[in-house]
Amino acid sequence: MIDKIALILTIIGGLNWGLIGIFQFDLVAWIFGGQSGIISRIVYTLVALGAIWCISFLFSDMRGVKEKAE
Repeated sequence: MIDKIALILTIIGGLNWGLIGIFQFDLVAWIFGGQSGIISRIVYTLVALGAIWCISFLFSDMRGVKEKAE
Protein backbone atom coordinates (compact mmCIF):
# COMPACT_ATOMS: atom_id res chain seq x y z
CA MET A 1 0.00 0.00 0.00
CA ILE A 2 2.81 2.41 0.91
CA ASP A 3 4.53 1.52 -2.37
CA LYS A 4 1.46 2.58 -4.37
CA ILE A 5 1.08 5.84 -2.45
CA ALA A 6 4.76 6.63 -2.95
CA LEU A 7 4.48 5.85 -6.65
CA ILE A 8 1.40 8.06 -7.04
CA LEU A 9 3.17 10.94 -5.27
CA THR A 10 6.23 10.50 -7.47
CA ILE A 11 4.06 10.52 -10.60
CA ILE A 12 2.36 13.73 -9.41
CA GLY A 13 5.78 15.29 -8.87
CA GLY A 14 7.02 14.14 -12.26
CA LEU A 15 3.99 15.53 -14.05
CA ASN A 16 4.33 18.81 -12.17
CA TRP A 17 8.01 19.07 -13.13
CA GLY A 18 7.06 18.31 -16.73
CA LEU A 19 4.59 21.19 -16.68
CA ILE A 20 7.22 23.47 -15.19
CA GLY A 21 9.81 22.44 -17.77
CA ILE A 22 7.57 22.67 -20.82
CA PHE A 23 5.12 25.44 -19.95
CA GLN A 24 6.72 27.18 -16.92
CA PHE A 25 3.52 26.38 -15.03
CA ASP A 26 3.59 25.00 -11.48
CA LEU A 27 0.26 23.21 -11.09
CA VAL A 28 0.72 22.49 -7.37
CA ALA A 29 1.47 26.15 -6.64
CA TRP A 30 -1.47 27.24 -8.78
CA ILE A 31 -3.91 24.93 -7.01
CA PHE A 32 -2.68 25.56 -3.46
CA GLY A 33 -1.83 29.27 -3.46
CA GLY A 34 1.78 29.72 -4.53
CA GLN A 35 5.05 27.94 -3.86
CA SER A 36 5.38 29.39 -0.37
CA GLY A 37 1.85 28.42 0.68
CA ILE A 38 1.76 25.91 3.52
CA ILE A 39 -0.34 23.37 1.61
CA SER A 40 1.96 23.59 -1.43
CA ARG A 41 4.96 23.01 0.80
CA ILE A 42 3.26 19.98 2.35
CA VAL A 43 2.53 18.57 -1.13
CA TYR A 44 6.14 19.19 -2.22
CA THR A 45 7.39 17.47 0.94
CA LEU A 46 5.10 14.46 0.43
CA VAL A 47 6.26 14.14 -3.17
CA ALA A 48 9.89 14.23 -2.01
CA LEU A 49 9.23 11.57 0.65
CA GLY A 50 7.47 9.43 -1.96
CA ALA A 51 10.45 9.75 -4.29
CA ILE A 52 12.84 8.80 -1.48
CA TRP A 53 10.70 5.74 -0.76
CA CYS A 54 10.75 4.79 -4.47
CA ILE A 55 14.55 4.71 -4.41
CA SER A 56 14.17 1.37 -2.63
CA PHE A 57 12.54 -0.02 -5.80
CA LEU A 58 15.93 0.22 -7.52
CA PHE A 59 17.40 -2.26 -5.06
CA SER A 60 14.46 -4.64 -4.69
CA ASP A 61 14.38 -8.10 -6.20
CA MET A 62 11.95 -7.98 -9.13
CA ARG A 63 11.18 -11.69 -8.79
CA GLY A 64 9.63 -10.99 -5.39
CA VAL A 65 7.37 -8.38 -6.95
CA LYS A 66 6.17 -10.84 -9.60
CA GLU A 67 5.44 -13.47 -6.96
CA LYS A 68 3.32 -11.00 -4.97
CA ALA A 69 1.29 -10.15 -8.07
CA GLU A 70 0.39 -13.78 -8.74
